[in-house]
Amino acid sequence: MLTIVLLPGMDGSGDLFQPLIVALDAEFNVQIVRYPADGALDYEALEKHARLSLPRDGQFVILGESFSGPVAVSLAASRPPGLVGLILCCTFVRNPHPAFAKLHSCADLLPVKLAPLALLDWFLLGRYSTRHLRSALAAALAPVSSRALRARLKAVLSVDVTSEFKTVEVPILYLQAEHDRVVPPSATRHVMLAQPATQLVKMPGPHFLLQAFPSQAAQAIAAFMRKIP
Repeated sequence: MLTIVLLPGMDGSGDLFQPLIVALDAEFNVQIVRYPADGALDYEALEKHARLSLPRDGQFVILGESFSGPVAVSLAASRPPGLVGLILCCTFVRNPHPAFAKLHSCADLLPVKLAPLALLDWFLLGRYSTRHLRSALAAALAPVSSRALRARLKAVLSVDVTSEFKTVEVPILYLQAEHDRVVPPSATRHVMLAQPATQLVKMPGPHFLLQAFPSQAAQAIAAFMRKIP
């Protein structure tokens, strides 16, 4: 049985994968990577942390959601034994908002923990928001320190793993949410230019695609994984 290794979004908890895991219906082994709730870890440090959680036996696919796209790419580019596929969901391989790169120097001053849940809800879920999803988002973010969130924001503003992405040799699936208010279509186009063989699946839905449309996402993921030799 194939294993799917799930790399989480900005919260780093992995708890928000639960709807997807239920929708996958035990067809695959599932392994969640959870990032430390505290500590100013950049992408390089988070990649090293995630690498320790990769399966030691058998074949596996890495899924990088949102913030974790660059981590997933860096891991895949290093060709770990057993890796047979890469899935990217609502994510990027370089800063998706270049105009905000100048904020890197002042990111340590941003009151990231004070952002209203209603604002986050608008960006991440929009009209697909539900009381249950809002509660899950709040619970996932609550334990994460401001220090950790600022470090992750700074990492996004300066990341570019395009060159590493071009060396990935396993099959790649990209899940794009058509109503994503966080990752713009330009980020997806950059992915497709860097790796033209990438399978692109577009779905109606918000940035939190795996949470708002878990069944549809699970169907696309399972179809991709079933085709892997």
